[in-house]
Amino acid sequence: MRRAPTPLFAPLFALLLAASAAAQARLPAVRDGDLIFQVSRSSQSQAIQRATGSRYSHMGVILHRDGRPYVFEAIDPVSYTPLATWIARGERGHYVLKRLRTPPDAAQQARLRAQAAPFLGRRYDLAFEWSDRRIYCSELAWKLYKRGLGLRIGQTRPLRSFRLDDPAVKAKLRERYGKRVPLDEPVIAPAAMFDSPLLRTVASG
Repeated sequence: MRRAPTPLFAPLFALLLAASAAAQARLPAVRDGDLIFQVSRSSQSQAIQRATGSRYSHMGVILHRDGRPYVFEAIDPVSYTPLATWIARGERGHYVLKRLRTPPDAAQQARLRAQAAPFLGRRYDLAFEWSDRRIYCSELAWKLYKRGLGLRIGQTRPLRSFRLDDPAVKAKLRERYGKRVPLDEPVIAPAAMFDSPLLRTVASG
């Protein structure tokens, strides 16, 4: 039998419950397949922003489990993160939610979920290589849509085409590659997916 909180912790317990309820109430109405973007607080966020010229440095795909919304995302390892937790983890809780202009139907959503399964538990790809052995956030979302629905949400670009001369970007490249930067490696940036004309913005917070 679960014990009731002691009087000492009762106010804190009530506060946490109220905060959780408020966070749930503020959640956007989402559908499977929606793409959600945020400003990550990770150590590489600034380098991604400067290299791509975009505010947004992390993203994931909305997929429901047991009737609850999760963000399927490439962190380490690839995981399902509750939507409220994912939003709270970003800078100032800010997010932008985007959806295909013709939203996926039930069969298409099922194909996206099927494509997600093999990636669950994969390690995060710090080298941004175009392989399935390890995977990064926008690569995961792009491959789910390409393999599940045959859609290219944004265009891949060679690494050399990004703003690599920025000091923060240079430092991160040295950290990851040393002197052997794979300049011709194809990359899909969160910015390319964010700006795709196939998507429309349906919510932000």
